[in-house]
Amino acid sequence: MAALKYPIATEKAVSQIDRNNVIIYVVDFRATKTEIRREFESQFSVKVKGIRTLNLPNNTKKAFIKLSKGFKASDVAAKLKLV
Repeated sequence: MAALKYPIATEKAVSQIDRNNVIIYVVDFRATKTEIRREFESQFSVKVKGIRTLNLPNNTKKAFIKLSKGFKASDVAAKLKLV
């Protein structure tokens, strides 16, 4: 099962990249934080500090992925072509 589906590229989500070093992803509804962390770290070669998830009424889940100090969310966003 692929935990990560696609990143969110709204204006508010892009501002989170610069302000809080956070990338927002839509993830599989059944994915756990551990699975999300493992897949994100292996896919982008970064270290994740923390993950917050939000279950939405339409059976989707958003993950707010905060990166550790030595890594920049803007670098990951550039790889994803968000900014």
